[in-house]
Amino acid sequence: MSYSYGGSRGYGFNQKKPVEVDKEYEAKIEDISRRGDGIAKIEGFIIFVPNTKQGEQVKFKITRVGNRFAIGELVQA
Repeated sequence: MSYSYGGSRGYGFNQKKPVEVDKEYEAKIEDISRRGDGIAKIEGFIIFVPNTKQGEQVKFKITRVGNRFAIGELVQA
């Protein structure tokens, strides 16, 4: 059994993420998580955005960035 890190499958631990905390971004909610949060992607990096619906184009602010995903907060227009 072999394990591979990095490459085309997600972001590695040392790879620069395409989003930063406290910055605003806009993206389409592509899916809904098991917890009911909207899932957006920026350059393939997953962002969970609560209180959104699939298909919505939303603006959100990043509140937390992890190794494999980020959490965003919906920005009220």
